[in-house]
Amino acid sequence: MSATPAPSGATDPIASAARVLRGVAGRTPLAYSRALSELVGVPVWLKCENLQRTGSFKIRGAYTRMAGLSADERSRGVLAASAGNHAQGVALAAAELGISATIYMPTDAALPKIAATSAYGAEVRLTGDSVADALAAAAIEADETGKVFIHPFDHPDVVAGQGTVALEILEQLPGVATIVSPVGGGGLLAGIVQAVTTRGLTTRVVGVQAAQFASWPPSVASAAPVTVEGRSTMADGIAVARPGDVPFAVAHGRADIVTVEEEDISRALLHLLERSKFVVEPAGAVGVAALLARPEQFARGPVCVVLSGGNVDPTVLLRVIRHGLVAAGRYLNLRVRLIDRPGALASLVVELARDGGNVMHVDHVRTGPDLAIDEVEVIFQVETKGPEHCQELLASLRGRGYRIVD
Repeated sequence: MSATPAPSGATDPIASAARVLRGVAGRTPLAYSRALSELVGVPVWLKCENLQRTGSFKIRGAYTRMAGLSADERSRGVLAASAGNHAQGVALAAAELGISATIYMPTDAALPKIAATSAYGAEVRLTGDSVADALAAAAIEADETGKVFIHPFDHPDVVAGQGTVALEILEQLPGVATIVSPVGGGGLLAGIVQAVTTRGLTTRVVGVQAAQFASWPPSVASAAPVTVEGRSTMADGIAVARPGDVPFAVAHGRADIVTVEEEDISRALLHLLERSKFVVEPAGAVGVAALLARPEQFARGPVCVVLSGGNVDPTVLLRVIRHGLVAAGRYLNLRVRLIDRPGALASLVVELARDGGNVMHVDHVRTGPDLAIDEVEVIFQVETKGPEHCQELLASLRGRGYRIVD
């Protein structure tokens, strides 16, 4: 299809990007969250980029950037490196624009994301153990072939494309006081900041990172992008070691940055599934995690939280849901020491059931340095109705003389 000229050099690059994206990126809905509104005390809305084409906002920046390539650049093709969302965005944009695309992905990238990227017509090359390895391989090919590398966040046109998310929010929710967004490299956050500041608005913009892999707080403290060595996080989509130069220059000093723990993220995913009926990937749920963890920090409303993507591997989702149930006090893990005699375990299970606990898993430890010869330690995983029910179960067992070790 023919492309509208890209926004480089435009007076309002985000408005220009919106024209470029017309008919390409969908106008995603806002969903009101009664549960979050009651928690925070002001109206809270969710911007559903998890329902966007390719399952995330990334198509916006990728297409905007690629629409601005010259005929010669298009003829050479494009390269990208990504573990998932950016890969799919570039692949679809290339298909729409008639450009050949080669995407480098880590060898352990999720199979659904690899399949989706290939289905859009891109050539997928699996290499290395990380996105950094994939980026290095893509850079080598770009030098050797002259193909254009499409950076996931560090380019003005990418920032402008991502900023169309905020343009829609401002149109859909006039008077929005706070916009909360995930932040990794910073393309989406910078786009939101640019959309707000260009229009002279005082809307507060908040970027949220996983505490396990947070490059923005030290960068803000240093007033320049800083590289960090992060730890493993379920929010791998925003686990970026260094903010981009372009996004940082736009967002620094104009956005607040907060971090959330892994338990907060898993609780947010569970909340979105149960209360909003949305499937959201961990990186896309960190904004909701921030509201759940510290609602008092978001009292300036209306609040709009960007759900940036919904591309989550089902196997990862299963693990995260279980993690969220534990974090929310819905699973009780306990060790009980019993006298090893017939019927002892059955009696304990009956007691748990009588008090409303649903035993999901049982494991026995019959030998150990601190176990007497006639003792057995039983490890239970029990489904409960919440934290108060957990305490009631524990109090009931102790009241009946059971020895709870942990």
